[in-house]
Amino acid sequence: MPKLNRAQPPLGFIPPRYKPWVVQGCYIVLPLMLRLRLRPWLPAGIWPVTCHNPEVLAECFRQFQTGKIRLLLAFRHSQVDDPICLSYLFSRLVPRAARQKGFRLKRPLHSFFMYDRGMPLWAGRWLGWFFAAIGGIPVHRGRRLDLKALKAVREQIMTAPLPVTIAPEGATNGHGEVISDLEPGTAQLAFWAVEDLQKAERPEQVLLLPVGLRYIYPRPDWAALNRLLSQLEADCGLPVQSFSDPAGTAAEAYYPRLLGLGQHLLTRLEGFYQRFYGLTPTEFEAVNSDPSNPGSSNLGPSNPDPVGELGQRLSHLLNGALAVGERFFALPSTGTLVTRCRRLEEAGWSYIYREDINDLGQLSPFDRGLADWIAAAATLQMQHMRLAESFVAVSGHYVKDKPSFERFAETTLILFDLVERVKGTRVPKRPQLGTRQAVISLGEPMNISDRWPDYAQSRRSAKAAVEGLTKDIQAALEELIAVAEGTLTP
Repeated sequence: MPKLNRAQPPLGFIPPRYKPWVVQGCYIVLPLMLRLRLRPWLPAGIWPVTCHNPEVLAECFRQFQTGKIRLLLAFRHSQVDDPICLSYLFSRLVPRAARQKGFRLKRPLHSFFMYDRGMPLWAGRWLGWFFAAIGGIPVHRGRRLDLKALKAVREQIMTAPLPVTIAPEGATNGHGEVISDLEPGTAQLAFWAVEDLQKAERPEQVLLLPVGLRYIYPRPDWAALNRLLSQLEADCGLPVQSFSDPAGTAAEAYYPRLLGLGQHLLTRLEGFYQRFYGLTPTEFEAVNSDPSNPGSSNLGPSNPDPVGELGQRLSHLLNGALAVGERFFALPSTGTLVTRCRRLEEAGWSYIYREDINDLGQLSPFDRGLADWIAAAATLQMQHMRLAESFVAVSGHYVKDKPSFERFAETTLILFDLVERVKGTRVPKRPQLGTRQAVISLGEPMNISDRWPDYAQSRRSAKAAVEGLTKDIQAALEELIAVAEGTLTP
C-alpha cells in the first residue's frame, strides 16, 4: 500500500489480460477459499453456496457460447466476499445444471467484470495483476466519464469470450436486505452494447440478467455477537453489558445495546463536528442534550421515537461530514450521498496521484514538500468521505423492523468498521460471527435489444429508457431478496 501522505505518480489504467489458466487454478482451490474466507486464521467461512435456479444462467451461457447473445450480469454486491461466491456459481453450480439439462458448456465459465481502481491501492500491486488476469476492468468511480474504462468495457462486451458482470449499486453497503439506489451506468452500457452490435452489423441480442446474493447464518453465533458488542462498548468507554447466556438471551434483548452504541457514537461524532467543523445542532440535540455534559443525549419523554431521531440525526451528520470535505476541495454539495462520496474520492485522488506533474523525482525538495503537504491534507479530508460511505444505507430502523441475527450482525460490523477507522487501525480484522450460507438467486433475463426502438428515438427518449431500465433492474434485485428468503437451506 502506498504512503498516501506523500504525492504519488498518476494512476495508470490496468488493461484486462485474461489468462484462463489463472481462473482454472483459482477454481481448483475455491471450495477451500470459501470455507476459510481467504484467511486461514479465521474459524468461520462461507458454506454452502446455493442457487435454486442455476439453469437460468446455464441457458444464458449456452446461448452466449453459440453466438446468439451478448450477456451482461447485474449482480447484488453488498459484501467483499461476493466475487468468490459468484465464482462458485460459475465453476460448480452452472456446469452441473447444464449437464442435468443435457448439454455441456465450454470451460472455464467465468465473466469479465468492473472493479474500483482504488482496490489495488489498499491490497497491493499484485491485486491489479490478478484482476487483469481474470478479466477485471478498473474504473474511477468518481469521474463523470472514465473514458478508458468505458471504452474497455464496451470492447469486452463486444469481443470478450465471456460475459461481463457489473455491480449497478457502484459500492458495497453492508446490508443484505437493503439495495442502494442504482447508478445509471449499467443500463447505459447495455444500450451502448446494442448500438455497438448494430453498427458492426452483428445479429446477437443483448440480454441482461439480474443476480441476487445475500448471506444467512444457518447457526447464529450469539456468543460471538455478544463478544463483539462488548468489545465495542469497551472501545467507546461505555459500561460493558455482556450477557451470561448469549444463546439463551432473546434477540430483542440485544437491541438496546446496539441502539445505545449507535446513539453514543452518533453523539460523539456530532460533538466532534460541531466543535471543530461548525456543524449545527439538530432540533433533537437542542431538546435532549444535557447542558452540563456536551457529549450526552437523553432519551426521555421529550423523545418518544429514538429510532426516528437516530435516522434524522445520522442524515444530518453525514451531510455535514461530506460538506467538510467539499469545502476543502471546493466541490458542490449536490446529488445523493453516494454521488457526493464518489466526487470527493476523485478530488482527493487528484491531489495525491498527480497527473499534472510529469516526474515527481524531478521536483525540487521544496516543491516535493509542497506536493506531499497537499497529499497528506487530501488524505485526511477523505476520511470524512469514508465515514459517510460506510453509512449511506444505514436508516436507524433496519434492525428494529426485523431483529434477525443477520441484521444484528451486519449493523454491528458496520459500527466495528467505524470504530476501527477512527482508532487508526490500518488493516482491521473483521470478526466472524459464524459460518455464513451464500444464497444466490437469478432473475428473468431482460432483452435489451427489444427496448432499443424506445431508446433510439431521441436524446430525451434515450434518457427515459435508461431511467426505466435502471428502475426495472432495481425492482428485480429487490424481488430477488424475497426469493432468497424462501430458498434457505434448513
